[in-house]
Order: sequence, then C-alpha cells, then structure tokens
Amino acid sequence: MQPMDVDGVRTMTVGTILWAVAAVALIPFWGTLRENGTQWWLWAALAGFGLGLIGIEYCRRRRNALAAARQRPPAGGRRRK
Repeated sequence: MQPMDVDGVRTMTVGTILWAVAAVALIPFWGTLRENGTQWWLWAALAGFGLGLIGIEYCRRRRNALAAARQRPPAGGRRRK
C-alpha cells in the first residue's frame, strides 16, 4: 500500500485557522483567565497560530520544490540499476 501523496498545506492551514479562532475566542475572557492563572491558554493559542504560519510556508516551499523536481529531467541521462 502506497502512502497518500499529501503536501500538508491544507492541513496546516486548517490547524492555523483553528488556533486563530481559539485565540480570538479567548480574548474576551482575558480578565477571567488572569484571575484563574490560566492566561497561558491565550498565549498557547497565539503560539499555535504563529507556528502554524511558519508551518504553512514550510509546506508551500516543500510542495513547490517537489513539483519543480518532477518537472526536471533526470541528470546524467540514464539511470543505473
């Protein structure tokens, strides 16, 4: 069985959007989070969003590099067995 040929861009985008939604949903509760000592929830959501943006760019570059490699002819002409 062959693995799925997935580039990860869509997965990273969905995850990043979910982290952003979580961060926005927590902003109105900043005071409550601070009172309960759970303000790290907001910072964790913001970190997830930021790292997700980096992950999207990484996956895009990887996808583009793989597509470019498929377009290039093999170097040296013939392949050895």
